[in-house]
Amino acid sequence: MMNLVIVESPTKARTIGKFLGSEYTIKASMGHIIDLPKSKIGVDVEHNFKPLLEVIPDKKKIISDLKSAAKSADSIILATDPDREGEAIAAHIVEILKGTTSITGTTGKKARGTRDTLDTRDTRFRRIVFHEITKEAIREALTHPRLIDEDLVNAQTGRRVLDRLVGYKLSPLLWQKVRRGLSAGRVQSIALRLIVEREREIEKFKKEKYYTINVLLKQTQSVIAIPSETREKQSQNDGIAADSSSPRNDNNQITEFELIEINGGKIEQQQTFNLYDGEYTVTKTTIDTEEQAKEIVSDLQTKQYKVSDVLQKETQRSPAPPYTTSTLQQSASRRLGFSGKRTMRAAQKLYEEGFITYHRTDSVVMAEVAKTSIRSFAVKEYGEKYVPEKLRFYAAKQKLAQEAHEAIRPTSFIELSNAKSQVSSVVGSDGWKLYELIWRRAVASQMSNAVIESTTVLVDASGRVHLPGVPQEQHHLEGGKDSYRLKANGSVLVFDGFLKVNPYALEDKRLPEFKAEERLNLQSVTDKEHETQQPPRYNDASLIKTLEEKGIGRPSTYAPIISTIEDRRYMERQENKFVPTSIGIAVNDFLVKNFSDIDDIPFTADMEDQLDDVASGEKNWVDMMSKFYKPFAKKLEEVKGAERVKIEVEQTDQKCEECGSPLVVRMGRFTKAFVEETNFTCPKDGGKIIIKKTHKGRKFFGCSNYPKCDFAAWKIEDIKSAAPVIAKDEILKQSH
Repeated sequence: MMNLVIVESPTKARTIGKFLGSEYTIKASMGHIIDLPKSKIGVDVEHNFKPLLEVIPDKKKIISDLKSAAKSADSIILATDPDREGEAIAAHIVEILKGTTSITGTTGKKARGTRDTLDTRDTRFRRIVFHEITKEAIREALTHPRLIDEDLVNAQTGRRVLDRLVGYKLSPLLWQKVRRGLSAGRVQSIALRLIVEREREIEKFKKEKYYTINVLLKQTQSVIAIPSETREKQSQNDGIAADSSSPRNDNNQITEFELIEINGGKIEQQQTFNLYDGEYTVTKTTIDTEEQAKEIVSDLQTKQYKVSDVLQKETQRSPAPPYTTSTLQQSASRRLGFSGKRTMRAAQKLYEEGFITYHRTDSVVMAEVAKTSIRSFAVKEYGEKYVPEKLRFYAAKQKLAQEAHEAIRPTSFIELSNAKSQVSSVVGSDGWKLYELIWRRAVASQMSNAVIESTTVLVDASGRVHLPGVPQEQHHLEGGKDSYRLKANGSVLVFDGFLKVNPYALEDKRLPEFKAEERLNLQSVTDKEHETQQPPRYNDASLIKTLEEKGIGRPSTYAPIISTIEDRRYMERQENKFVPTSIGIAVNDFLVKNFSDIDDIPFTADMEDQLDDVASGEKNWVDMMSKFYKPFAKKLEEVKGAERVKIEVEQTDQKCEECGSPLVVRMGRFTKAFVEETNFTCPKDGGKIIIKKTHKGRKFFGCSNYPKCDFAAWKIEDIKSAAPVIAKDEILKQSH
């Protein structure tokens, strides 16, 4: 008996082939084999929005091979990815192999759960799904085949038709009203709007100065506070009994305190701003002038200082749940500097090679067998106390939009040092870095809480101070009329728990052991000037987080959303932050002015919810499209008479050699490259550092002597840090 298994990629086919016997033949479709045409809209609006699908030209040979293999197959097993897109690919393959003319999910009939919309007499076609490519998972899936899920196919069809209509109807308007060659997308446009709105919010933001006051105080004889558990550990190591009454002395210990109250009133205040994507809060103090700060400093120098309270509390920190698609991309951006596209490319490779579970998911659920494996591993490697009494369960903060997948986790749990050579040799450096993130997060999610002992010391400053070395009856200075309260915080990690495998930037800050009513000696008082910080520009992590929170897009779309608006040059990266270009601003302004109901967060999120309802069989996708398209088509006609939008040009401080006018930055095939200089010199050869752009428009710093000098850096900090390293390398070269 010959069984034909069809997947999307050769890598996935090769990995699955390791677990199946000679009675299975595995073929790859290389993704979609039929799709909407590239050169025309491809949707019959008059006939229930029927998609006019065509065979992708470069897939004809693949289709021929699949048909040839299918002829001799006793069964055809569709093993595409376990999501809507994978379901649609499976349905398309069936249509092609059977030679039918229509595609599943285009009739507009309301779906009723999972049912076979194909020829039920042909029992050769069966669908299997699995969330990890392991021998056990594949064997389990083969024992539970099912039919094509029409609801999922309908949802994918509805998304493709919706996006095609929005893109193909709006883009010609942009050509007419903004500039030729531009394009718009339903979800990408709202992401662009978030970036543009944030840039304008930054421009409008008025920074305000404020001051903080720090006071250095010293005990007459200070003692370091050591947590009881730490003392017990130390006593076990030293072979002596733990004695809490004999802490270590340190007469030179000086502690920094921060001013928090004046005359019983807190000086910290918060101000909240309403931004396009929600509220933004800044924190400042009531000390808003240098004169006021200096007066307080002067007054504090006359005070006596006494400890008013010592608060000690043991807190526990719990591990985060295992990764979803969104949180993985956010962590990879923050910790590794990966773009969403780069993260998903590495994750795809890891999944297809069988190292991790399916990487497009919004679930934080983990299989019981995986939890048990983690606990066994943790006990063996770290000890019983590193595992809680019961299994941990997590609930998603966001609505589970698509199918109930598992969270992203490794398919096996072995020590990282043992896994490194195996994983990195197959998936490369990026794949290994991402695997390590996934491994640490997944293992930590089933480990014990970390225990932290925190200490807060409150000090009151009031009354008058006695001048050291001068008889008390001769020199008393009257303190000012104001009283002050100061605070110092300390924390000590008592038990690392899950931090053993997934450490955070947590440093011990040990405070001396203070006692209530204890008098302290003043060492110095300083004031420091600050400014309220404007809202930060978006980066990969923060934009994906906002898209998820607002219900825009789904796990498989976050990375394409960002890469699309970047490829269109609607925004560029400056030190890994998103900055809209003049073209992006013009496109956004036109869409917001004329399609404000579509280019907005509520509409985009609502459409995603409706597509979820289609996927669950609760909504008819054709009815959804009809409700959207009628007012949309009417609006398109109205906007045809709108005014053109002018793209603002970026002026430079350089003058034209012919007429003396300022040079402007333009993009095109026949323009001369604009060289933007900086005040930095190249640490490698002393040339000028200039700002350059990649072929995708991303800015970076390079040497003006290129190609003789190949120095390049993404950030100004990288230029500064590179100088001593390069100098050391040159010295080593000369010594040899």
